[in-house]
Amino acid sequence: MNRRNFLRNAALGAVAMASPISISAFGEATKKTGRSGRLNLSFSPYELKLRHSFNLAKYSRTTTPDVQVQIEYDGIIGYGEASMPPYLGESVASVTSFLSKLDLSQFSDPFCIEEIHEYMDRIAPDNRAAKASVDIALHDLLGKIMGQPWYKIWGLNPDKAPDTSFTIGIDTADVVRKKVDEAAPYNVLKVKMGLDNDKELVEIIRSKTDRPICVDANQGWNDKEKALEMCYWLAERNCLFVEQPMPKEMFDETAWLRERSPLPIIADEFLQRLPDVKRAMGAYDGINIKLMKSTGMHEAYKMAVLARALGMKVMLGCMTETSCAVTAAAQLSPMVDWADLDGNLLIANDRFDGIKIVNGKVTIPERPGIGVVLL
Repeated sequence: MNRRNFLRNAALGAVAMASPISISAFGEATKKTGRSGRLNLSFSPYELKLRHSFNLAKYSRTTTPDVQVQIEYDGIIGYGEASMPPYLGESVASVTSFLSKLDLSQFSDPFCIEEIHEYMDRIAPDNRAAKASVDIALHDLLGKIMGQPWYKIWGLNPDKAPDTSFTIGIDTADVVRKKVDEAAPYNVLKVKMGLDNDKELVEIIRSKTDRPICVDANQGWNDKEKALEMCYWLAERNCLFVEQPMPKEMFDETAWLRERSPLPIIADEFLQRLPDVKRAMGAYDGINIKLMKSTGMHEAYKMAVLARALGMKVMLGCMTETSCAVTAAAQLSPMVDWADLDGNLLIANDRFDGIKIVNGKVTIPERPGIGVVLL
């Protein structure tokens, strides 16, 4: 029995126990109850308001464009989301255009996740965030049908979820100190780098706290010798790893750095979807999986499994997102070494209640689906 049929049959068993209707087949149950048995997709733009200006090595912004998605099936609603920071190359216009082309009503079985992904890839090759929004909503819907959160469906232990880092962006000294104070509940800090004042930024943080840091250079280091010097300098200052130190095109230079670095080198911008995991092996110690890059939970799970099989470290990240997408990602968190799931904490207009951070640790809601409710 394949995974899709197993999940579908498990859901049918739950429905059968809760309903007086005799169910011999999914389609027959739909017929007897008079339900439509069709997936209905709806979506609307939603601008995320950031609590602080988000400053990276190559750009700065105070908002993030976003599209909120719903998939309804027989009165059950699954929630999804597409968040589009500039470097993804997607926009509200591209996402809504892609979603407008989809006809999910042709799928009478909501458990056809693989087939739905194949259908979306035929519509357009890219549009990863748009596809992720549909995938997340489908997983929310299916979990609600089965009455289980996805970490349980995947057989994961939520107690193994790691601490999450809290992001300290590139900013003035006073703002950095303020951000460090705001990050007091978190056990790990993530430091954005890639400019000329990288060392100064770390020294400011170290004047306030000795908590472990992880560094994201966002492709900002172009000289492999200087990158190596920074890795040694950071290793002496309680740094856990360095994420995407060099431009993704500089594969050979990154491989050179990885061979010599005292810290693990983690792929971010280099890595998008499943085929990239094997390609990353030659230059990176691990990968950073984000739902908006991987087209959602379905492929993200496969990427984590493959990376583990290849002996690579796994990090789970996010964009600036509502608790919808962040909580969806959190369902995978017991599988990973490190988590950077603070995107919902960086915005001022979250629409959902979901993931909680308790004593710095990712805590997944024990609710069916992806675990969120509208506020």
